[in-house]
Amino acid sequence: MNDDSGVNVKGPDSLKGALLYILIGIAIASYGGYDYVQQTEAVRESVEVDATITELDIEADSGTSSNPGADFNPVVEFEYTYNGNEYTGTKIYPADLEQNYETQSGAESAIEEYEQGAQTTAYVSPDEPGDAFLKNQTSNAPIIAIVLGGLFTLFAAVSAVRKL
Repeated sequence: MNDDSGVNVKGPDSLKGALLYILIGIAIASYGGYDYVQQTEAVRESVEVDATITELDIEADSGTSSNPGADFNPVVEFEYTYNGNEYTGTKIYPADLEQNYETQSGAESAIEEYEQGAQTTAYVSPDEPGDAFLKNQTSNAPIIAIVLGGLFTLFAAVSAVRKL
């Protein structure tokens, strides 16, 4: 696709390539949907436990030469006990997909309410006691995966139709 904006979007070179891209897009969207359902169930079924924050940090990922923008990831580690067993958790939200931030201040805001060595409340799903999280709410990371996978699939489908 070429227009006056100077943007040139060229899909896969063959119908087989377009079909592969469609499958990749569906897989991304499906995983996002699966993760959203999992985190929704984890929030609904979770129980509170006392936890101690053992580590707080912000990791910067400088990207690659093709994607030079930096992403910032809040890092948190906490210890908790559930049913007499001790565990270490690292999740802020119950989603398996981590939420990245474009600014350091955005990542800092995700963990600003926590302090190293402080007591806090963590949430545990009784079915998966080793997979605790700090915020008993869903994150938007799985929804972003659904949208991106859907858009990827849509563009690949348009490319496939053009190849017919």
